[in-house]
Amino acid sequence: MVAKKKSVDTSDVKLSDVPGVADTAGLKADDLTPATDVAASGAMIEPEIVERIETSHPAVDNAPRARQPAVANRIDFNDPTKSEAEAVADNLAAQNA
Repeated sequence: MVAKKKSVDTSDVKLSDVPGVADTAGLKADDLTPATDVAASGAMIEPEIVERIETSHPAVDNAPRARQPAVANRIDFNDPTKSEAEAVADNLAAQNA
């Protein structure tokens, strides 16, 4: 027996005032100052983005590297000038140095 898919309730969604034209009012460009920090992932982080993150929210993993060994946390494969193999080789060589 195949389970029926439930449909999404859109009864409280406001449609565009102009039929056939998407409502783009919330899609204006965000006014962010240039990044001043870099995440462990290599992502550039604008200060306003950090301020908007509710890190205590249960849906946010605010400790993604918790319970990982220090050796795993210090490896960074985000060097765009190296192939994956070169990055691995360099990191392994650094561990054995």
